[in-house]
Amino acid sequence: MTNAYLSSPTPLALAHRGGWFTDDQGGRRTELENTAVAFQHAIDLGYTYLETDVHATGDGVLMAFHDDTLDRTTDMSGAIGDLPYREVARARVAGREPVPVLEDLLGSWPDARFNIDLKSDAAVLPMREVLRRTNAWDRVCVGSFDQFRLDHARRLFDRPVATSCGPLDVARLRVASLSPLLRALASRVPVCAQIPLWHGTFPVLSRDLIRTAHRLGLQVHVWTVNDTNVMDRLLDAGVDGIVTDNTVGLRRILSQRGRWRAPARGTDSTLKNG
Repeated sequence: MTNAYLSSPTPLALAHRGGWFTDDQGGRRTELENTAVAFQHAIDLGYTYLETDVHATGDGVLMAFHDDTLDRTTDMSGAIGDLPYREVARARVAGREPVPVLEDLLGSWPDARFNIDLKSDAAVLPMREVLRRTNAWDRVCVGSFDQFRLDHARRLFDRPVATSCGPLDVARLRVASLSPLLRALASRVPVCAQIPLWHGTFPVLSRDLIRTAHRLGLQVHVWTVNDTNVMDRLLDAGVDGIVTDNTVGLRRILSQRGRWRAPARGTDSTLKNG
């Protein structure tokens, strides 16, 4: 049975941190990653899958933000986990846009699906509470670069939630791709493998890995791909999804292939005021 999160026709187009390139060649970035403006831009382009990251404030509010600290992208400094929400709410990304609360994003675009990277252990319990309050269990895929954190989240969720492969899951899948005899080693808990092309100098993606994942019922999504030539090669290789900052470029590539599937007119939601 197809997981509800992955029920859309493939290939999936996922807007990385909302998608924040200003042209389709990936030449210039805006400074508005993980903001409502970025997510709205992706929605306006026709994206239905949005990728983001989450940290919990010191008082447990789940924020859509990539870094541990506010320093790089906002006009404030300090670790999100050490600050109360009232302080984080004052920060402005690029001096302009507030840091979004995840719960607000889920409510603002009820037709969108969110790929969520748990960036801290403190974010796990608030993630469950957000899902309970929003009833967004079927609209999210949760992942983490920390296998123990991801496994903890899987145990903590009290309803089925789509999850991607953690590092150990990916390693098992990579080993399983080397021989059919090793296939039993691969985890069947995740619904997708979300992987880079390379880990340092070590190639992660291969056609054998794609085939093995598909035999196990897993989709393969590759991140973060901004070169349209590479997008073409990945689609030819059979990947099921691409995570990109270059939302215009990926839409163009999929449109050229007749594979771009924008939502029907009138179903897009816009950010609520207030």
